[in-house]
Amino acid sequence: QVQLVESGGGLVQAGGSLRVSCAASGLTFRLIAMGWFRQAPGKEREFVARINWSGGSTYYADSVKGRFTISRDNAKNTVYLQMNGLKPEDTAVYYCNRYPPPTGSWGQGTQVTVAS
Repeated sequence: QVQLVESGGGLVQAGGSLRVSCAASGLTFRLIAMGWFRQAPGKEREFVARINWSGGSTYYADSVKGRFTISRDNAKNTVYLQMNGLKPEDTAVYYCNRYPPPTGSWGQGTQVTVAS
């Protein structure tokens, strides 16, 4: 059974930084592309960033490009999202998942709140 456990969220002032983490189990992590997604109140879940199996290729949504960095540690079955230059519009619950994400299989997410 696949388990995805996100952590590291919190409250930060605009312009600040946070790093969120996602520990994965129940899958062959080192062979799977992973992604970060987010859902703001009253909005659909949206794509943020993805990384290929080796970490050698990444892709970002335009809204976070140049501010966020996705990375992974295959020895720890963990994917990270370093978020710099945070803006109030980045406030959301952040989720990780396989990329592309399977239907109906999500962790609990981690809340990121950016105060203006």
